[in-house]
Amino acid sequence: MVEPFTELPASPSALALDTPVLLVDRKLAMRRTGLRDKGDEAHAILAGMGIHTVGDLIRHYPRRYIDRSAVERIGDLRIGQAATVIARVHKTAKRLTRRRQTMVTVTITDGTGFLDMTFFNQPWAAGIYKEGLEVAVSGTVTRYRGHLQLANLEAEILGGEERDLVHTGRITPVHRASEGVTTRTIRELVFTALDRLPPIVDPMPAELIEAEGLEDLDAALRRVHFPEDAEQLARAVERLKFDELFTLELGVAFRKHRLESERTGVAHRADGELTERLLATTPFEPTEAQIRAVEEVGDAMAAARPMNVLLQGDVGSGKTLVAVHACLVAIQSGHQAAIMAPTEVLAGQHARSIRALLEGVGAANHLDRPGGAASTGADGQGSLLESLEEPATGPTADGVTYALLTSAVTGKDRARILAGIADGAVDLVVGTHAIVQEGVSFHDLSLAVVDEQHRFGLHQRMALKGKGDGDVDVLIMTATPIPRTLALTYYGDLDVVVLDEMPKGRQPIGTAAARSDAERAAAYDLIRREVGAGRQAFVVCAAIDEGNRTQVRAAEAEAERLATEVFPDLQVELLHGRMRPKDKDRVMEDFRSGRADVLISTTVIEVGVDVPNATVMLIENAERFGLAQLHQLRGRIGRGAHVSYCVLFDESEETNVEARARIAAMTRTTDGFELADEDLRLRGEGTLFDTKQSGMPDLKLARLAEDLDLVKRARARAFAQIEEDPALERHPLLLDELRDRFEDSIAWLFSA
Repeated sequence: MVEPFTELPASPSALALDTPVLLVDRKLAMRRTGLRDKGDEAHAILAGMGIHTVGDLIRHYPRRYIDRSAVERIGDLRIGQAATVIARVHKTAKRLTRRRQTMVTVTITDGTGFLDMTFFNQPWAAGIYKEGLEVAVSGTVTRYRGHLQLANLEAEILGGEERDLVHTGRITPVHRASEGVTTRTIRELVFTALDRLPPIVDPMPAELIEAEGLEDLDAALRRVHFPEDAEQLARAVERLKFDELFTLELGVAFRKHRLESERTGVAHRADGELTERLLATTPFEPTEAQIRAVEEVGDAMAAARPMNVLLQGDVGSGKTLVAVHACLVAIQSGHQAAIMAPTEVLAGQHARSIRALLEGVGAANHLDRPGGAASTGADGQGSLLESLEEPATGPTADGVTYALLTSAVTGKDRARILAGIADGAVDLVVGTHAIVQEGVSFHDLSLAVVDEQHRFGLHQRMALKGKGDGDVDVLIMTATPIPRTLALTYYGDLDVVVLDEMPKGRQPIGTAAARSDAERAAAYDLIRREVGAGRQAFVVCAAIDEGNRTQVRAAEAEAERLATEVFPDLQVELLHGRMRPKDKDRVMEDFRSGRADVLISTTVIEVGVDVPNATVMLIENAERFGLAQLHQLRGRIGRGAHVSYCVLFDESEETNVEARARIAAMTRTTDGFELADEDLRLRGEGTLFDTKQSGMPDLKLARLAEDLDLVKRARARAFAQIEEDPALERHPLLLDELRDRFEDSIAWLFSA
């Protein structure tokens, strides 16, 4: 809804950045849209958009611009062309269609031709588009009954008189609006606010601005809204993007330096009998990347400051070995370690992997120690570690013990594990978020390993760190690589260790999209051939809501269909998140042992399932998944000695460009780092990293997928600034800026 032009009043007294929007111009701020039923006043609508003050208003940047030097002439338009024209209203006609709908046709002209804008069921349009009014219109050029029209049009009233400089400058801003407030009202409010604002103080040090060749902040904030030309706009945007990234990196550097200087960590003994035995007895040859990562993490743990490391590695690159080695560094130094995973399935997989890796070290499950057998819990459900509960073999003189703690561990077993954690009898705890719950007290925790970090908020990470007497070392592992720019910004307080090499003997995974019945049939034949050769297959159902009983029943129905109609001669099992832990364990054990040929599952198997004999994965409705999730699912195969195959069933329309791009990326590469950057480009950082949950500031102009060079520049300057002035005592304006930008995570920045 666009309201008629209102001439701006003369500028009254000066404003401040904390002045309420209502005081910018009461007439504008109290404007209400609607012809019959008026909505809320504009300032109330803006408040709902998070715009309360003048400072908020001028940081509400335009989403696009109408550039008069780049518009098309109506006489030059071609059918099918996407175009923007600026013209004046020639005439307006209103009539009823045969279906009794109101149709308003607005004919505009720029002197080279005529163009029709058509509005259905919007009778008020006839009263808005008055003859002589100047408008900017964007859309796709079509022809109807001999008249040029614009389909999917977006119209913007610029003004009725050339002296209306708010709307008729060479480049006109178009701000994001909302129901009840128009872009025109926002533009007028911004114009008035800037007109009444004195020069805006720049918190950035003058020498930094000069060194980076940046625009002055006051000029940038004015020109980003009302630039005179494209070069002015580009300079303004560069400065404001740099500010966003610099402030984010400054917060990261501030916290990192504070932790390193204020806190004392545990100086671990990186070399010792346990770690030597681990590397000597691993059931595989570690890669050079694993050896390098082990050394880097070991060196970080040996330092007297708290370790904060992000372990980056692709699916199947061997992060578990690095994590277990770090845990043994803590244990041989006389402390405890904990590994926290986001799901019980992954926690159980970690426990199985740890048992295999620690056999040569002489470690044992705590519940196998004298004092009681691992039994069923109070609710009659068995532990996820049922397969681990036979007595461990090998020497146990060192007394290294581990235990799994999840919600499935109950009754006497849970009580015994909690007691062992509290008195130090348990050296290594593997679990889910249950580890950070009340009632879990560690005797002497010095290392916390957090797997799948992108599923945890900062608060849980901080809660786990708080379980030790002092400042524990933290090792964070991600299931799929984090884009480079994301690692430099939102995870920038962490030191990054990279596993960029896959274990020897890994076979390639062929990936293809299937969109026809014939391709689906071929995929089913592929499963039959592979099972006939003694191997197994996964079928992943669509991204369903595990809490929705109807959708879970749909997964069950699909399992029944495949079992009875497609693979009646094969052993088919179903796994989903609503199953009881005991039933999940049984199904997974049947599949791991080879008793089941095909496992039909929801995304509960996204991580933590390691079945080397599985060589085929079919993913239903692959278009519904994000790239990281698709890559993670595919990582469940290709873990053995045989070539593996992943088939993506794609039911997207050709017009679904993003879905098609994700599928194309999956078929093009198996490189998780490349896919991470592509995912960032397609979805943006706001989707990959939940800034609201984390409390970290979001980015309004900067785009991590496009601004890697700017990220590196901002990071270098921010870290150099903190190195020179760690507490920002000599730069109080920068400190104020930090407090403002990190207002939702003050504890993380200053005390946590």
